[in-house]
Amino acid sequence: MTTTITRGNASTRTLLTAAAAAMPVWTVVALTQAFTREGFDLVRHPFSQLATGSLGWIQITNFLIVSSLLIAGSFGFRKVLHGKPGGTWVPRLTRIAGIGMIGAGVFVVDAGYGFPVGTPAGPPAGMSWHAVLHMVAGQVAFLAFAAVCFILGRYFTRAGARGMALLSRLAGTAVIVGDGWAITGGHAGSVTLATGVIIAMGWISLVAAHLRKSA
Repeated sequence: MTTTITRGNASTRTLLTAAAAAMPVWTVVALTQAFTREGFDLVRHPFSQLATGSLGWIQITNFLIVSSLLIAGSFGFRKVLHGKPGGTWVPRLTRIAGIGMIGAGVFVVDAGYGFPVGTPAGPPAGMSWHAVLHMVAGQVAFLAFAAVCFILGRYFTRAGARGMALLSRLAGTAVIVGDGWAITGGHAGSVTLATGVIIAMGWISLVAAHLRKSA
């Protein structure tokens, strides 16, 4: 019996480690490209546009790896939160966010605004079907990230951890505000979107690391 429990705990910790790694992997790979790929300007270009051009496979792979980490992590959340507030929806929504990231990686945005180098400076002449699906998949992921954060806020409130609850809700708000600003065409919307996603995903990763300690 002891061996079984130990193995179960080790499995849960491994799954939560996957979730904890999601934001660092996403951020390091995306920012490294943002600062090294010729012609890319984070003020004008969203991270998604890194999936275009001859080196686009790097960002596509980033999408797919991070989605796999989130999906694996969702099962860790399910085990450690079973029977607790958020024990049903945190795992489900984390999995949905991972699936949204898969879609965003598989369906690539259109080149435009001068990136990759050689692309006309203005917006694409029209939006392709795969760019439309990319946007839909991205919105699914962003909303799922926000929902996970807000539900974690309720979880920490009931646990008496008011500081953690507040940070959870702020993280959820960050991705909604960042996404909303980008959708409305606000100045440097790609920056606000990237910041909001990193904050929300980062909080989920931090919570996974926190829960891993008691798994």
